Amino acid sequence: MSGTSPARRTVLRAAALVPAAGLGLTACTSGDGGSRSAPTKPVELGAADEVPVGGSKLYTDENVVVSRIADDEYKAFSSICTHAQCPIEKLRGSKLTCQCHGSQFDAKNGKVLREPAVTPLEELPVKVAGGKIVAGPGA
Repeated sequence: MSGTSPARRTVLRAAALVPAAGLGLTACTSGDGGSRSAPTKPVELGAADEVPVGGSKLYTDENVVVSRIADDEYKAFSSICTHAQCPIEKLRGSKLTCQCHGSQFDAKNGKVLREPAVTPLEELPVKVAGGKIVAGPGA
């Protein structure tokens, strides 16, 4: 590029960076067009005995994680990451990991375990009705 003007080199460099910037934006989305919100009304999640005492279960279609604290005590949280609103799709034990930027949360209390998120997950009302877990506003 010895014969290329400085202005032209700047334009060529910028053009080369545009596709890379687009990849960065893609990484901030769920990639599947999935919903980016917690339930706005009660949703039936499944049988209450699907969640063992001391365990947690992630319901990705509804963006909810449920933990069974004791035989008759459940906690539910939105599984939408509080950092960039990505739907969380990974649960190991009671640790939720957001695939977008690596934030981690405790499924039993919603607290942040690893940044970049700094705000805990939103707690949702939860109950068992007719042997089924129901979570969301009005549950």
